[in-house]
Amino acid sequence: MYLFINILAILLICSTLLPLVRHDYWTFRVFDYPRLQKLTLSVICFILLLVFFKVDSVFHWILTITIFFAIIYLSSQVFPFTPFARKQVLTAGIDNPNSCISLMIANVYEDNTNTKGCLKEIKKAQPDVLLLLETNKRWDESTRGLEKEYPHHIRVPLENTYGMLLYSKFQLFDWEIKYMVEDDIPSIHCQILLNNGKKIQLYAVHPTPPVPNENPRSTERDKELLLIADLARASTIPVIVIGDLNDVAWSYTTELFLKMSGLLDPRRGRGFFNTFHAHYPFMRFPLDHAFFSTDFKLKEMKRLSNFNSDHFPIFINLQYEITASEEQSSLEVDIEDVQAAAEKKQTA
Repeated sequence: MYLFINILAILLICSTLLPLVRHDYWTFRVFDYPRLQKLTLSVICFILLLVFFKVDSVFHWILTITIFFAIIYLSSQVFPFTPFARKQVLTAGIDNPNSCISLMIANVYEDNTNTKGCLKEIKKAQPDVLLLLETNKRWDESTRGLEKEYPHHIRVPLENTYGMLLYSKFQLFDWEIKYMVEDDIPSIHCQILLNNGKKIQLYAVHPTPPVPNENPRSTERDKELLLIADLARASTIPVIVIGDLNDVAWSYTTELFLKMSGLLDPRRGRGFFNTFHAHYPFMRFPLDHAFFSTDFKLKEMKRLSNFNSDHFPIFINLQYEITASEEQSSLEVDIEDVQAAAEKKQTA
């Protein structure tokens, strides 16, 4: 038992330290994901170290103290995404339906055949804008019935798990399908016209994750996100970025994206809203996101029911308010952030 506790403590300490290395290789970046899990296990390990504490062992002292500081560090990383922290996005005030836009993001899992379950969730949620990810030709054909309720659509069905289907009740214009970093990884760029006549810039993205079987480095993912960040910051109209970013809300890259884009994260101060992996409760992370400019406030955000995908769908309802940008602020960016972003875009 004592040996097991020591091994567990060493593994937890290493997994906590590895993400601090600013390297794009997957062995470093993959440990960004399970911070909540590492925190839980570190607390358990700390208690076990105290129970089996050996006063005369210097090594035991070092492990116990190090795990304690790891708990403090991991808590500081996770805390902003708990209901106890300050909300980055304020709750919408007086209801103004003509200034609202609701969005549903669903990574359907390309091999999933439960299209009826997916359509059922869409019908229940009734989003104004729907983004379906990992959609191939079969999924494209199976969802054509949505055209009656969603007359505006952009389709990019692919057989490589990076297809996209965008459906909208609102008019879509000035739209483009771009392959910003990799030739087979698309993103959708379009403008949306709200009922109040306000134009919104929407970016739908799904970059590759840093995992051995897909992409051993996070370089391409990071570059695509930072290029989208540049577009968002340069936009003269309100911006919304949605998609499966294959990155967790608390990672260094996501925080850098928020700083460089000037966008807000509704999870901060509200909760994790973990969307992946739907089949393994202990190994869940917030991978599917909706970030937006300070022009919006939040009406509702919730995780929807699973329909045999490895992701839960997520629903978010926003309200455009003229004074919102005066009441909310994005993360501050410094010279080190600018330099780090420039380096990532150059090396990819």
